[in-house]
Parts: sequence; C-alpha cells; structure tokens
Amino acid sequence: MTAPSFRKLESDLEVNKTTLHNWKKNRPKLYEFIIESYKDRELLKKHLDFMITQKQFIENEIDLTKTRVS
Repeated sequence: MTAPSFRKLESDLEVNKTTLHNWKKNRPKLYEFIIESYKDRELLKKHLDFMITQKQFIENEIDLTKTRVS
C-alpha cells in the first residue's frame, strides 16, 4: 500500500501543497497519522470489494441450486 499523492491529499483535506510540506516537516506525527489513515482506508476498500465478490458468488450458487431443484 502506497501513500496517497500530495494532489490527492490537497483535494481531500482542502489544503495546499505548502501546508502539506509544512506538516510533514514540522508536525510529523500528524502527517504520519494522515498517511496511515489512508492506508487503512485502502485496506478496508479491498476487503469490501472482496466481500462484494463473495456475495455475488454465493448468489450465483443459490440461483444454480434453485434451478437444479426446480
């Protein structure tokens, strides 16, 4: 998982690139917290996508079973 780009952070946090650079330099804990939050968010998105795929697979299996029983 990679860190988000400055452009993405600028857009999401509604700050400019200079502010981000200042946070990275002067407030490293805040900056690191932001980066880690994005990594967690990316991981959660992957899990959600996997769950959706599993749901579709299960629904297909249910449909197949109904067809066989009918």
